[in-house]
Amino acid sequence: MDSLNKNIQYLKGVGPKKAYRLRRLNIETIKDLIYFIPRDYEDRSSFKTLREGVKNEKITLDIEIVGPGTINKPRRNMSILKIPFKDSSGFGNLVWFNQDYLKDKFYVGERYIVNGKFNKIGIEYQIMNPVYEKPGDSKKVGRIIPIYPLTEGLNNNDILKLINNVLNEYLKYIPETLPNSIIRKHNLMNVHEAILNIHFPRSIDIMKKAKNRLAYEELLTLQLGLSTMKNKTYINKNGIQFPFKKDVYDFIDNLPFKLTNAQVKVLQEIFEDMESKKQMSRLVQGDVGSGKTIVGIISIYKAVISGFQAAMMAPTEILATQHYESISKLLNEYDIRCELLVGSLSKKRKEEILKDLREGRIDVLIGTHAIIQDNVEFHRLGLAITDEQHRFGVKQRATLSQKGLNPDIIVMTATPIPRTLALILYGDLDISIIDELPPGRKEIETFAVDNNFKERIYKFIEKQINEGRQAYIVCPLIEESETMDINSAEELYSYLRDERFNNFSVGLLHGKMPQKEKDEIMELFKNNTINILVSTTVIEVGVNVPNANIMVIFNAERFGLAQLHQLRGRVGRGEYQSYCILINESMNPISRERMRILQSSSDGFVISEKDLELRGPGEFFGTRQHGLPELKVANLFTDMNILKIAQYDAQEILKNDPSLSSDENKMLGIKIESMFNKNPQELDY
Repeated sequence: MDSLNKNIQYLKGVGPKKAYRLRRLNIETIKDLIYFIPRDYEDRSSFKTLREGVKNEKITLDIEIVGPGTINKPRRNMSILKIPFKDSSGFGNLVWFNQDYLKDKFYVGERYIVNGKFNKIGIEYQIMNPVYEKPGDSKKVGRIIPIYPLTEGLNNNDILKLINNVLNEYLKYIPETLPNSIIRKHNLMNVHEAILNIHFPRSIDIMKKAKNRLAYEELLTLQLGLSTMKNKTYINKNGIQFPFKKDVYDFIDNLPFKLTNAQVKVLQEIFEDMESKKQMSRLVQGDVGSGKTIVGIISIYKAVISGFQAAMMAPTEILATQHYESISKLLNEYDIRCELLVGSLSKKRKEEILKDLREGRIDVLIGTHAIIQDNVEFHRLGLAITDEQHRFGVKQRATLSQKGLNPDIIVMTATPIPRTLALILYGDLDISIIDELPPGRKEIETFAVDNNFKERIYKFIEKQINEGRQAYIVCPLIEESETMDINSAEELYSYLRDERFNNFSVGLLHGKMPQKEKDEIMELFKNNTINILVSTTVIEVGVNVPNANIMVIFNAERFGLAQLHQLRGRVGRGEYQSYCILINESMNPISRERMRILQSSSDGFVISEKDLELRGPGEFFGTRQHGLPELKVANLFTDMNILKIAQYDAQEILKNDPSLSSDENKMLGIKIESMFNKNPQELDY
């Protein structure tokens, strides 16, 4: 195993210079090279005849050289070499540009197998810039060629040679981690056969089988790893069995609005969990404005009237304050005491809250990370809710859970995660989706334009502000960049404040500001003291400002679709018609397609599925930033069926062998240990 972790620099054919280039491809060890998976394949294995050629398509031929090469120089610095050949169906020429040295490589009567682009000019058949070799060699022609991701200074042949070397010498050291029972059950290749055939497949069908085997292994170990980690925290533990309470339904009937069918369905799922013996671990996903908060409040009410305390943790002070205001407004009339615990409170006030919490005089505590500090003690915590879960690590969630005796856990997010990704990231959680918006919400009108519309947009903002409204303007960068022609928040803020909108109040908000300053700016915007807020994506998850009805996003092509949808969700929260204007400066067809999707759909789940499809899982939701092992083979969009099988198998394996210590599962346990220990302790999902 140690030999697999050897620095790539010491592999035959690699020195310091090549090792440096390989590191740019994230190849640092022998094992990294073995698992450096081709991005595509070129099938040079099917032989055809000249007569079967299709213009501009590649073709593989078995040929005989029939004459000497000729060189034509149509203009300065350009030469065309032609070597005449024949095959069983006719005559043609091998053609190269500016490669005169090849003229003397070919002799009349020699046979070659060649692969190149087919061309026909008049009655002349041509094979352009072909790859060639003698029959029987089958290194470059007559087989399927893997195509690898490349970097400057490394071509495909360089990688091919290195992988060939490394497999010959080190493949035998790769251990088989899958249990025999799993291999037999799914009729899988063994690991050595799979790795050989993902690099040098004997056929496209065999390559697909190899890929499926390796993708399955990745997804199985990922699911096992996540479940094992999470099991240590709160899975399968006996939780609190809350009693059935009719009062909860009276509380719902007394609300000033009617719940949607989706909210009712999700609440039913939550109540079933709360009234069961097992500890609840439920993810509640809902699009912006779908009404997750009221679902959380009703769950809190149920916990409190059953004699327990509840806690809600939000990622920022301003979001925690917003939750505190909406929760206490509804619960105070039921004689339920809510308190807010945030970093900006005075020491004296914090001590008072902590004392009352410990002694059971506080029913509901809402706050930021301050809630999970060591000095925070609950009297009887029964329900813990984290909002915008992707901002918290699993460790923080576990710490909150440990504040009580296995309290029920609800994880809420307004970031629509496609179910495929939710299954991976929250493999242990039961998933509830609020997939319906309350009636009466006006559709946000969305427009995609280019930079030429800037002045018209500014005039529209002016008109809306004069009518009493407010606007967000979002930029991808904080500061001006020397290397990229992209709008920065600071630069745009200065221009709008001093020149274009100097008769209005313009504010600036970005991630490098101290939290206190960010909260102050947001408070001023919320109170309509600031008319226009220039910001980076820090407002993606945040405060409810019903009076803001315009969202302008500069360089929209630089944001993910799901992120653009989140930003759009900052407006449309009040009674006024709202607008989202995407300034797209890219001519790229994919970029235009992405803007069209946003214009035509307001469903966050549809949008996030499209985002995953268009950009791929790596870009959509980089697993690295979430502390998860990187997927090298599996694709979360195309391998959904494999994921479902792997997830089912992971549950079965852990049911029978929770510690993965049996002889059959021992290697899986070792692999999971090494996979997850390479990553930060804090898994951030």
